[in-house]
Amino acid sequence: MVQADQAPLLSPKDLLLGGTIETKIVLGVIIVLSLASWFVIGMKWWQFRRINDQSDRFFRELGRTESLRDAYRNAMKLPPSPFTRLFREGITFYGALRPGAIGEQPEVAHSLSDTQLEALKMVLTKEIGSERDRVAHYVPWLASIGAVSPLLGLLGTVLGVMHAFIGIATRGSGNLAAVAPGVADALVTTVAGLAVAIPSVMGYNFFANRVGRFEGELEGFGNGLVGWMARERLL
Repeated sequence: MVQADQAPLLSPKDLLLGGTIETKIVLGVIIVLSLASWFVIGMKWWQFRRINDQSDRFFRELGRTESLRDAYRNAMKLPPSPFTRLFREGITFYGALRPGAIGEQPEVAHSLSDTQLEALKMVLTKEIGSERDRVAHYVPWLASIGAVSPLLGLLGTVLGVMHAFIGIATRGSGNLAAVAPGVADALVTTVAGLAVAIPSVMGYNFFANRVGRFEGELEGFGNGLVGWMARERLL
């Protein structure tokens, strides 16, 4: 009795090395996208961690002061950070409207008109937008990589399956042993595309949410700064 030939078991390495040139090119692009996504994820994690440390130090310094003038002098000694830049921008603009207001004579009132107050709020809003755009830089890349990677994987799979069927037609053999290796090789790019897309989409959702929270924190501080000025009769 003649035993039917069985398809050899292929390892992942065999599938990669035995793939067509088209699937290898697609797989190479997917690997580049994977490296880019993990680079962005690592960079943004480090950036937000640094911002948290800087903001903690900034608010500790504010907690040690009793007046806005003392807070401004202490903030000028701190390294640049989103909150220090917003604070300095607001105080600098106020100082341009009322020279000497942040000085050594706290008993002198320097009230702003309604138009000047709106201008101050607009300056703070503009700085908040700039800081938001700065921390959100590269985050949309994660969404793009998460959307494109599965499509590239599908493209590699389609090309691989086409090549497998063309080989079957050329050799005139249609048994499972002839079809399985080509199809398995084609599916590697689909798996790779999904493996890249999943962490990219999760990273995008996490950092997009973190950017929204960061913007809300800046807006809250900006409103608190205006209220602080009002309490000290600077507005």
